[in-house]
Amino acid sequence: MARINVINPQTATGEAKTLLDAVQAQLGATPNFLRVLANSPAALGAFLGLHHIAGNGALDLPTRERIAVTLAEQNSCEYCLSAHSAIGRKAGLSSEEIAANRDGTSRDAKAAAAVAFARALVEHKGEVTQAELDAVRSAGFGDAEMVEIIVHVGMNLLTNILGKASRVEIDFPKVALKQAA
Repeated sequence: MARINVINPQTATGEAKTLLDAVQAQLGATPNFLRVLANSPAALGAFLGLHHIAGNGALDLPTRERIAVTLAEQNSCEYCLSAHSAIGRKAGLSSEEIAANRDGTSRDAKAAAAVAFARALVEHKGEVTQAELDAVRSAGFGDAEMVEIIVHVGMNLLTNILGKASRVEIDFPKVALKQAA
């Protein structure tokens, strides 16, 4: 059971309703995670705005989902792991690729560098080494893409923390964490 109120889009009012209606129109569903964020329309609006901007950058959707999957596993957020495994499949990631991402790597060499860099950012709280920066650069990522990886790490940390703190009900096909399996 969620420890923070999950806003019902049908009974929401004001800005929360406007934002949740926009999510429903765009996604065809209103994930529980966003319904928790709707407790603060300002927080939901800020998240949706950043998510929109970050989604229009240089990183492709499969790479963004690989990062989300690896961080959800690394940070033990079952809600986010379940959500991004489902979204990742829709983005074309195979079950084998998602399994590799959960292990902190990828079957694609360039994507493996992005995933490793994302994990290093979390593990070292941003204090990555020059070797870690060089590795992601040598894989073909420029400064703009490295900044985007950092932004996606920040967004995923936010979602992991909110998912865990709220214990929001998983509304995607459930994927158990490895350490919980």
